Amino acid sequence: MPRIAERSQPTLSVASDTPWVAIVWNDPVNLMSYVSYVFRSYFGYTAVEAERLMLAVHLEGKAVVASGTREEMERHVEAMHDYGLWATLAKSGE
Repeated sequence: MPRIAERSQPTLSVASDTPWVAIVWNDPVNLMSYVSYVFRSYFGYTAVEAERLMLAVHLEGKAVVASGTREEMERHVEAMHDYGLWATLAKSGE
């Protein structure tokens, strides 16, 4: 009986396997107290953590506010836009 060669499945590198982050950027519009409020109300951060992240945004120009799958980070970025904050997503480590 002739031997049939087995076809191997190619290994695919899927971008969604890479951790992604949501980044909130500083802007000249929103008050620091409002940014802290958004971090507490949307992400559920404690007042201390929300204040730390808000200060990073204000003093360093940006802060990573969440990490996870691309789809999760897209939802977080969209939510930040709904709150009027400037946010983007990126692969973790970039």
